[in-house]
Amino acid sequence: MNNSMISAMVSLNTLQQRLDVIADNLANQNTVGYKKKEASFEDVLTQVQRHHQDFSRPGRATPPGFTLGYGMKLSSITQSMEQGQLLETGYPLDLAIQGNAMFVVRSGGELRYTRDGSFNLVPDPTADGNLLLVDAKGNPVLNTNNATISIPDNGKVAVDEEGRILVETAAGRTEAGQLRLVELQRQDGLVPMEDNLYMIGNGLAEGDVFDLAPPADGMRRSTVSSGFLEQSNVNMADEMTRMMEVQRAYQLTARALSSSDTMMNLANTMRG
Repeated sequence: MNNSMISAMVSLNTLQQRLDVIADNLANQNTVGYKKKEASFEDVLTQVQRHHQDFSRPGRATPPGFTLGYGMKLSSITQSMEQGQLLETGYPLDLAIQGNAMFVVRSGGELRYTRDGSFNLVPDPTADGNLLLVDAKGNPVLNTNNATISIPDNGKVAVDEEGRILVETAAGRTEAGQLRLVELQRQDGLVPMEDNLYMIGNGLAEGDVFDLAPPADGMRRSTVSSGFLEQSNVNMADEMTRMMEVQRAYQLTARALSSSDTMMNLANTMRG
């Protein structure tokens, strides 16, 4: 197999991976709190191949040699944590974070992190007459003590910008807890999982997760907006443009592979 076929084959596989990333973004354009994926690429074994010494002629302006490569490969896939637009819903338990913080839920007995604030109340199995705060998939939402949040079923619920859950009953207003909001030392330490959740990885540990404390100047870096949901940060126009670029590149690379195969067939059928 010659160099041109190897280069085309490697590039076709990489272009397919890039197309998969774009398709994943497009499929989650309407997913609440979804953060788009971005792919990075690098050349494969690029080197300078020297020409035969006969190419070194007097008066030649360029150095002898040509660049020899074997296509490109996918080096990494990262999450763009850019803030998405806020959509007003009016439902008090639809919560959106403005800033870099994340909500904390418990899924399968493990701590998980999310930007999806579409929360609901379900009957609390551990306390009669109370309701449990859960996310869209039924995972319990945690408070600042990593405990579940239980709310009386006869109260009216509101959430302030610091994530405190206020319950209004006939007996007056009480605080049912405060949502745990955390930031990471490095955003690239988040590993995406199913159900729009993230776990800690990529060299980070739970000790690299910081709870938001009131800053000394009184200005919070992240706030909670009740009655809003953060939309996906996927830009349809950008993704469609990238898709067309990949399709064109795929077509050209496939044509190069076909041309290389034709030349090899011709060489194999030549007779001296």
